[in-house]
Amino acid sequence: MKVIVLGCGKIGAVIAREFHRRVPASRLTMADLDENRARNAAAAIPGAVYATIDTSGPGSLIKKIRGHSLVLGALPGDYGYAAIKAAVEAGVHMVDVSFTPENPMRLDADAKEKGVTVIPDCGVAPGLSNMLVGYGASKLDKVDSAHVMVGGIPETPVPPLGYTVTWSAEGLVDEYVRGARVVEGGEIVEVPALSGLEEIDFPGVGVLEAFYTDGLRTLAESLPGVAEMWEKTLRYPGHVEKVRLLRDLGLFSDEPVTVRGVQVPPRLATARVLERSLWMPEVGDLLAMQVTVKGESGEEKRGHTFRVLDRYDHEGKVSAMARTTGYTAAIVASELAKGKIKEPGVVPPERLGADQRFMRGLLSELRRLNIVVEESEVG
Repeated sequence: MKVIVLGCGKIGAVIAREFHRRVPASRLTMADLDENRARNAAAAIPGAVYATIDTSGPGSLIKKIRGHSLVLGALPGDYGYAAIKAAVEAGVHMVDVSFTPENPMRLDADAKEKGVTVIPDCGVAPGLSNMLVGYGASKLDKVDSAHVMVGGIPETPVPPLGYTVTWSAEGLVDEYVRGARVVEGGEIVEVPALSGLEEIDFPGVGVLEAFYTDGLRTLAESLPGVAEMWEKTLRYPGHVEKVRLLRDLGLFSDEPVTVRGVQVPPRLATARVLERSLWMPEVGDLLAMQVTVKGESGEEKRGHTFRVLDRYDHEGKVSAMARTTGYTAAIVASELAKGKIKEPGVVPPERLGADQRFMRGLLSELRRLNIVVEESEVG
């Protein structure tokens, strides 16, 4: 099986290594905009080769993808949709973790026509969070609400933001500026990023603050009839106030400023600065996630809460964010590669989660990797 990995950064490299461990007969091409990054990622996988990619036009990506059996997508969100579209055009199955501004479900009809399966947003959140919502919903006769709280944070707060970068810095900035879609009264509405601030006490971590981010993704449309649904990001207290200051100063703006005769979008410059200043591999991180689905079973009000607390792998030097994102994607991709996922079209993660047999297998595989999802019933 020929597999191409698009994006060889902090997450893509982990997805590739775990996928190859699960499907050792696969022949991987590690592809990135940065040749050195692609070369280094390929060197860590037996038999892998590397290539550079050009995202300036669809033709180049389609040509690079064609001839493979599977695409593992881990590009920054701004390039993710073009990569998914190229995979569909090339007639190649894809599992993707990029946080695209565009709705990948737009490509559902084209993917079905081509007979390919695309599983978008297949990381930890969106991704595992969606699957757990689908799993919880499958245990109820009627769903009234679904709430997701999730955050990747350092094991202890690190100045100045109480935060370290463990994934795409551009994706991080997107979280802070992109309006969040939530469901209120059964209707999809958009609320400002960084709004809906509240504090929670997360077991094993302590007090955290939560705020709206655009993490529902496909859930907003795929679970009709739900009265209330939202996703919030978790950070240490005080983080939102500081990030709002950066936003209000215009440091997340797309409107270019001129620096020594060069037009520079502040958002991209800020992402690079955050990446340089807050990339601290020596500081362990943790991933905290809580998913609660409530509704009715028979005539009783019932619900299920799923909780994950994963920590940095100091021995393997893999962040909790990379573990939970990368291992989830790799497990799903291996199931697709082995022909165990057959549905054509764009398949949202929650649809996989609604299959209880699939979810029991996924949760078992995550447990083997020491990622434990605890489940409890709520009234």
